[in-house]
Amino acid sequence: MTPRNPPARRSNSLRSSLGLGEKLFASSDERHFAVAIEEGLERVELALSEEMSFTDSLADVTSRYLLDAGGKRVRPALTLLTAQLGEGNHADVITAAQAIEITHLASLYHDDVMDGASMRRGVPSAQVIWGNSVAILTGDLLFARAGKLIASLGVRGLELQAEVFERLCLGQLHETIGPQEGDDPIEHYLQVLTDKTGSLIAAAAEVGVIFSNAPEEYRLPVVSFGEKIGVAFQLVDDIIDLSAEFEQTGKEAGTDLRAGVATLPMLYLRRLAVDDAEAAALLARIEHDLNDDDFPLAIAELRKHDVSRQTLVEARRWAELAVADIAPLPDGPVKKALTRFAESIVERTN
Repeated sequence: MTPRNPPARRSNSLRSSLGLGEKLFASSDERHFAVAIEEGLERVELALSEEMSFTDSLADVTSRYLLDAGGKRVRPALTLLTAQLGEGNHADVITAAQAIEITHLASLYHDDVMDGASMRRGVPSAQVIWGNSVAILTGDLLFARAGKLIASLGVRGLELQAEVFERLCLGQLHETIGPQEGDDPIEHYLQVLTDKTGSLIAAAAEVGVIFSNAPEEYRLPVVSFGEKIGVAFQLVDDIIDLSAEFEQTGKEAGTDLRAGVATLPMLYLRRLAVDDAEAAALLARIEHDLNDDDFPLAIAELRKHDVSRQTLVEARRWAELAVADIAPLPDGPVKKALTRFAESIVERTN
């Protein structure tokens, strides 16, 4: 099966990556800061193109598939952003940003196999095109390439990469097994998000500080910021999963629910269904009619239900906590941009 041509890559900018508008940076120094990050993003993109090339023709096609399909490059943008707390985006920062993005891409290949996802970034997922084995091996190849890149930065980079990889695996394992007896399902889910999504976003912010030689006291605040932003990001994704706007989301409404993936609106609905007959009826329609014509109607009802509003409230809470964590950073464009990024997370619709 031959993959259809993916959509053109969107331009690299603070607007497309982190949702930051030009008006955010008013002074000449702030504009210079924004230009530096955008130039860094262009360098990362060019380098990714080179690093994602393999001598094997099949591996070259499969590994570049999701890279070429798009993505906002949020993680490299965060690396470049926090690097401005130090010496800026020199060669080691660019290498670290590449390694983080390739790690993220590798995880997407594996996630889609485990979730049985049919679409990713508006195109058929890799396993739909080539099958599960090729998709898994492509993810493995990309993890290996990310490891080679980060190894070039020394032991500290290797340790950080290994820790992130461990947390990604633990998060996926705990999601797959589900909460154990005595676990609160919602707390369990939030911990899964912290490991699966938050750990890599936190690492993206952390490597920017480390490899730009920024002051050590800035490292933990940006790590905590990244973890919490990762949770907020995924909670908003839980709401977006209910959207019927394929052109915006790149997938059908309720994709995660069809795959049996836990989401916060569903967890809230299950908790409510214990004492609420209407909630119990909606829960039954969603869980037992996954392949029925009624499923889209049930998803639309869930999208309008108060549990979706509660999920957005929780996402905003995590974003606010993230902003509070960067209080120790110096006032200036980095802190301003991170704050605006946190706000944009809970405003997005795709």
